[in-house]
Amino acid sequence: MSSVRRLSLVTDEVHAPKPERQAGALRVAIATQDMKNLNAHFGSARRFAVFDVTREEWKLVEALAFDDVSEESGRHGTEGDDRITPKVEALKGCHLLFCLAIGGPSAAKLVSAKIHPIRVPQPQTIQEVLLRTQMMLRRCPPPWLLKVLGQAGVAEQKPSFEDES
Repeated sequence: MSSVRRLSLVTDEVHAPKPERQAGALRVAIATQDMKNLNAHFGSARRFAVFDVTREEWKLVEALAFDDVSEESGRHGTEGDDRITPKVEALKGCHLLFCLAIGGPSAAKLVSAKIHPIRVPQPQTIQEVLLRTQMMLRRCPPPWLLKVLGQAGVAEQKPSFEDES
């Protein structure tokens, strides 16, 4: 069984619930081994840095740490050895997930949890990922991001042609 440690910034509560998303923010998770860089495949990521990102700022919400991760060998684990579902469950509430690589079954699980996986071809700093996300929000976001923003309640969904009467 996989264990997950949830590290959150708390002010006055000993055991705070999962942090509420900042109004108008996009919740972004980044696969990392060192909490400084996007440098991990989804299955082998020991940590995920979770941020609320708006056009103006970003804020670290929590860091998720996992003990039981895949080894990037390309081989499947033993029967009943599910390392992906606990990660997907821990990431629920995120809108985007940035990682170096992700397999098809893992991506499908994320999409069904309403988390949009984004594969980044090269390692980069977490700050670079957050700055690029802000730039996408400030400029004309691509259609896939507009859909995510609408589903997240961050941006108004434009009425479709069928909605007009």
